[in-house]
Amino acid sequence: MIRFLILFGFAYLFLHLHLTGDISKYINMRYGYLSFLMIFIIGFMAVYQLVKWNKEGSKQHHTSEKALFGHDHSHENNTWWKKTITYVLVIFPILTGLFLPVATLDSNIVRAKGFHFAEIDNDKDQYANHQILKPDTSQYYESSTYKKMLRQDMEKYSQLNQLDLNDDNYLRALEAIYNYPGNFNNKHISIMGFVYHGDALQKNQLFLFRFGIIHCIADAGVFGLMVQFPHDVTYKDDTWIRAQGTLSETYYSPFKQTIPVLKLDTWHQVEKPKSPYAYRKY
Repeated sequence: MIRFLILFGFAYLFLHLHLTGDISKYINMRYGYLSFLMIFIIGFMAVYQLVKWNKEGSKQHHTSEKALFGHDHSHENNTWWKKTITYVLVIFPILTGLFLPVATLDSNIVRAKGFHFAEIDNDKDQYANHQILKPDTSQYYESSTYKKMLRQDMEKYSQLNQLDLNDDNYLRALEAIYNYPGNFNNKHISIMGFVYHGDALQKNQLFLFRFGIIHCIADAGVFGLMVQFPHDVTYKDDTWIRAQGTLSETYYSPFKQTIPVLKLDTWHQVEKPKSPYAYRKY
């Protein structure tokens, strides 16, 4: 019976995440069908456990319950607490998932782990490098396939008179911009993101970021652009801003290289979107 309740709990948890839309805070919804499939599989396993429990009869069930709570002296005396710990560890994520609010990543994560270009990071572990300014999906493709895709994106987005970085193109367009900055010079671009004050910035400069998800929250990185205002500003970290301007380049000393900068014409503060993450589109 306990196994049925645990399996039912997990199935209900994932169904709850889908119904509320919170599942998108954990995975790229391109793979949403996999979590739906998992709901049916876990649900089937739960029904199987319930049927099995009913068939075993009350006598065998009573025996198993005695063993769980240490009354069956045919087993080791410490069996009950081992099983109890196991069940607690399994049930804990169900309870936290259902009753605790879903937290989203913010500037505190950026500050704790830092952000950087992958090229200047000494750690070559692709699974450890999450907090990067420049999107880099080269590790997910063969070299020739990646270069072809990147060039196609560059041609697609650089031909636009006005490039709006939105939910549909945020990561792919940014990756093209950082790899072909010259093709986007003087391009009119709009972007929405949260404020982050990086190192060595002037008082009229800051970064606008969004956390991007390739597959799931485990590979999330922080991506965006440096923006430059016509005058000094005092926006606090995690303030969401929608801005528009002309793309240029500037030398950023912490990275020891030139990076794109958006020189703003217009901007205004906005509410944090319901879905704050950007997802890789294929």
